[in-house]
Amino acid sequence: MMVVSGGKWGSNGKPIDARFLLKCHSNNLSMFIGEYKHSIDEKGRLAIPIKFRKDLSKGAVVTRGLDTSLFLFPKEEWGKLAAKLAGLPLGQSNSRAFARIMLAGAMDVSLDKQGRVVLPEYLRGYASLNKTVVLAGLWGRIEIWDEEIWEAYKKKVESDVEAVAEQLGELGI
Repeated sequence: MMVVSGGKWGSNGKPIDARFLLKCHSNNLSMFIGEYKHSIDEKGRLAIPIKFRKDLSKGAVVTRGLDTSLFLFPKEEWGKLAAKLAGLPLGQSNSRAFARIMLAGAMDVSLDKQGRVVLPEYLRGYASLNKTVVLAGLWGRIEIWDEEIWEAYKKKVESDVEAVAEQLGELGI
């Protein structure tokens, strides 16, 4: 793991200590990065990249994601998110709706001996997954996208990357 220091600031206006990032990863917190293409077989099985398997070996949860994707979390990370979702105010319709989408759509999955997980049909349909998918590592989760949808999404976002960077700059990133 390579950490670059200098010029990075947290939302509290203080520098981010690169040692913190190393400590988080060394304490067995998941860190998924990178983009990988894999195929889904006729039984709905998806091979997980080898470098991600250790963090998913104690179990995982797959659920509906955002932007027509699925989210795949290690059990520990899912537990943190599920607790936050369960704590959202019941009186707010948007909170209820988001919690329902994420929690009701969730499914426990485990790696088989070949490092594959079975993606339930209803989740494959939700994300419009065809034969070839992209697994994108995003620190504490993996997003699973249909290859064509991912490429279209990337093209759109990459064309606006400067505007996105400016908005994030206003947030201290």
